[in-house]
This record gives sequence, structure tokens and C-alpha cells, in this order.
Amino acid sequence: MVSGNNPITFLVLARKSVYQAKMIRDARVLRAGFVPREVEHRDAEVNHLSSVLEPITNGEPADTAIVTGPSGAGKTCISQFVTERLREEVLDVETTYVNCWRNYTRFRTLYQILDDLGATIDIHRQSTPHDELVDRLQQHDGPRTVVILDEVDQLEDPSVIYDLHSLPQFAIICIANKEEELFSRVDDRLVSRLRSSEHVRMDKYHDEQLYDILSARTKWGLDEDVITDNQLYRIADAAAGDARLAIGILRTAAGKADRENHERITDDILLDAAEDARAQIKQKSLDSLTPHQRVVYDIVREHGPIGPSEIHERYSEDVDDPRTKRTIRTYLSKMEQYNLLEAEGTSRDREYSLVDSAAASPMQ
Repeated sequence: MVSGNNPITFLVLARKSVYQAKMIRDARVLRAGFVPREVEHRDAEVNHLSSVLEPITNGEPADTAIVTGPSGAGKTCISQFVTERLREEVLDVETTYVNCWRNYTRFRTLYQILDDLGATIDIHRQSTPHDELVDRLQQHDGPRTVVILDEVDQLEDPSVIYDLHSLPQFAIICIANKEEELFSRVDDRLVSRLRSSEHVRMDKYHDEQLYDILSARTKWGLDEDVITDNQLYRIADAAAGDARLAIGILRTAAGKADRENHERITDDILLDAAEDARAQIKQKSLDSLTPHQRVVYDIVREHGPIGPSEIHERYSEDVDDPRTKRTIRTYLSKMEQYNLLEAEGTSRDREYSLVDSAAASPMQ
């Protein structure tokens, strides 16, 4: 029999004590990209998107789906939830996900899809022509595949949508903040097709809905009684309809409390977490900017408040291959949607400046 003074026994007990002090039971539930087994307050959107994709379960082509809504409305989560459920029900269906903000060129997008299909072994990133990538997709004879194009309005060459639209073995889900910004960047041959696609529109969450989302994540991810209902409501209020921010605040608060061996999340930890989560999301958005978008952002940072015409003039002086004024307006709108920039004034005298982080919804 091992005595209580045995060093091995002490080590086991110490490890057990540390383990019991941890309040995070399942860290996956708190991560930004986690897809839950059940979604909150999006039944209509789930059913709509599921019905659009249903034909592929019978081996038939499916319509393109366009999923729109503000940042943090659950567009990506819902799209991945529906496609995962589809894969559970049907053996011969695959899915691939492309973040078009990261893969913003036609080549990168096509390459990412082919890579997920295991068809890039002999493709050279520097020398393979685009048409060969399209040919590879045309020749794909595997299971029907749902392609999720997230942040699709960030594509520098939206013709990749046309490439995929013409291939019946692929079903497409296009995710964007606003339909009009997507339509403004594609040519007429594609606009008519996209307008006739199925549109799944999402609104911002209400505070009560955000509370339910946070409550579900808390139930599955944290120990009981480590955060109060009142604190969850405060997170929901501070997030102002953005589920991504709300979950980020909860994750940051739980992580800090866990590291410092607190038995529960204190109000002070929650206040710090709200500020930290906003900073993390802002930095992630900044890191996602394309080189041309970063130039535009830096011009606003250095010279704002500043109007679109002057922004384009300065931008054209700074880059070798300047984009059009319309594209720059799209960049500005995108950065406004992600709370990097803010605009004041009408369309004629509009001026852009950096978002004042201190003016964000405070934690009450």
C-alpha cells in the first residue's frame, strides 16, 4: 500500500487538484470557428439553406445559395452547420471551405478547392495557368461537392464564381455582408445568375438571442456556476448583436480566470475581457487585409478624416497597379463593416476615419 507521504501520491493529488481547479471543460466550444450540434435562433435560415442543397442528396445539381448579413450574424456557422449535417446524412457528398479574404486571387481560390479534393500534387503555384485549374475541376469525378466561398465579395477576380457556377458537380454557397457589393463587382453574365440564386438573409442578433447562444456555450464549455446570467446579459449587451464578439468576450474571460485559478469569472475579469476581445478581433481583421486594402487603411489612419476621392488619389500614388474608384469604395465599405473605419456625412461629402475603440459599447 502506498502511504500518503509517498512523493508519487503527492504528485497525483497535486495534479488532481490542479485539474479540478480548471473551469473550462471543453475549449472547443469557446473557439470562434466551432460549429455546434444545434444552432440557436436560426431555424428558418437552416431550413432554407438545407432545402437549397437538397437536390445533391439525389445526385442532382443544386442552385447557388447567397448567404448575407452583418459581421457576427452567424453566416459561416450556419453554412458549415448545414453542410456538416448534409455529410452526416449522405455518404457521397463532400464539402470544402475557402476564405476568400485570405485566398483573394482566382488562382488561390481554385487551388484551395483542388487541394481539398486532393488534386494539387503536380500543380506548381508559379507556373500553372488558371485554365488548367479549371480543367481539373471540370474533370473531377468524385462525390458532389459543396463549396463554401466565405467573404466572397473580397475576390479580386469574381470570375471564379462563374468558373464554379458552370460545373454541375459543385454546389456553391457564397457568403458576403451585402448582396449589392457582391453584385457590383461581377459582370452582367453572372449578375443575372446570382440574382436568380437562392438568397438566405440574416439580421443581427438581439440581446436575448445572444444570451441564449452564450448560455449554450457556457453549458457545454464551462463548469457550472462560474458565470452568472447577469454577466451573460452584459456580454450580450456589449457585443451589440455580434455573436463573434460575444463569444470572444466569453472565451477571453474564461481563459483569464482559468489561468489565474479563479473559481468563477469576476466582473473585473469580464471588463478586461471585453476590451481584449475587441482588440483581438480588430487585429485579426487588420491581418486579413489584402496589400491594397492595407494601403487604403494606412492612408485613412495617417490623413483621416478624408474623403474617397482624396483616398483614391493618394492610393494611386502609392501602388504600382491601382484599383478602380469603385473597388476602393468597396474596400472602404468592407472595413466599415468590420469596425476598422467609420464614415460620416452623405455620399457626396462622406469622410472616413479610424474607429475610436473607446467609443465601442462598454461593458455595463
